[in-house]
Amino acid sequence: MVNTLTPSRENRSAMTEPGTGGPTRRILLATTNPHKIVELRALLAGAPFTIGDPNDLGLDLDVEETGTTFAANATLKALAWAHAAGIVSLADDSGLEVDAMGGAPGVYSARWPAPGMPYPERFKVLVAALDGLPPERRSARYRCVIVVADPQRVLVTAEGTVEGRIALAPRGTGGFGYDPIFELPESGRTFGETPPAEKHQISHRARAVTAAVAALERLIAADPTAWPAADAAAPAT
Repeated sequence: MVNTLTPSRENRSAMTEPGTGGPTRRILLATTNPHKIVELRALLAGAPFTIGDPNDLGLDLDVEETGTTFAANATLKALAWAHAAGIVSLADDSGLEVDAMGGAPGVYSARWPAPGMPYPERFKVLVAALDGLPPERRSARYRCVIVVADPQRVLVTAEGTVEGRIALAPRGTGGFGYDPIFELPESGRTFGETPPAEKHQISHRARAVTAAVAALERLIAADPTAWPAADAAAPAT
């Protein structure tokens, strides 16, 4: 991990939501991916937490994803960011699993088939790999694992999936990653053609976030001390 900046006390307080009349439980989004930040903020908008991202703290961290599963990589990122920031952190690791390709690209989705390859070129490789296959053999899914951790331990792990298939060609400009090539049989649209509000109801990340928030609420209800005291900060005045 490189480029670590220690967040100042002033920056940490920027994540504290004023006017709530009680402690604010803070969560840092453990990513610098601007698309993920926007999507995660939208998905967590109704959750009982104050959400911050690395920009709020002046923090930049590059965590090497050496895990061989989504859960392992999400755990690496959540713990690294929580330790660097001193704040409970939420990380996700996600990718595309294509059945006809044995589940590939899977955990290597962000680097498949070569690191840094533009997504339009990846779409061409993917379509070529499935050339001639009928719709029923183009099945695929998006999988997302979310891990929430404090600097010492994992608090919650949650997973979400959405089933679909690989389209014959990319369609739509919405979303990010493989969204334009991932088609939902029920609607006949790709995620790239699906309005954000609708995508946020059914996506793999939406399902993982919903499960993670529910698990955190159960954890806090059963044992309020499970949340680090430093992160249950009094609201700023």
